[in-house]
Amino acid sequence: MKMRIHMLCLGSLLAVSAVASAQTYGPRDEGRKFNDGSRVVCKNVEVQRNSRDPNRIAGTATGAVVGGLLGNQVGGGNGKKLATVAGAVAGGAVGRNVQGRSQERNGDRVVERRCERVYR
Repeated sequence: MKMRIHMLCLGSLLAVSAVASAQTYGPRDEGRKFNDGSRVVCKNVEVQRNSRDPNRIAGTATGAVVGGLLGNQVGGGNGKKLATVAGAVAGGAVGRNVQGRSQERNGDRVVERRCERVYR
């Protein structure tokens, strides 16, 4: 039991130190060189920003309702219940996908400066 606790503590300590050593770099660090030969390089990257419904909840909910209604028209008894659930799940997936494609096409795009450490 003591061995498990010691291993758990050691694993937690290693995880915390790995997160603490992960460093982010900004445009002020561009060109910075390190002793191991690595340096910080920055690039302009086009990023899409969707201010409305980034989780695609509206598309998922609408698709689930429509799919459930269509699934309810099929079968009878327990088969009808199963078809309703399957239709709702499939409709939700389709609705989420449709809304995602629409957001990609119509979303706002901004240019961000992203920096990373490059090892050579």
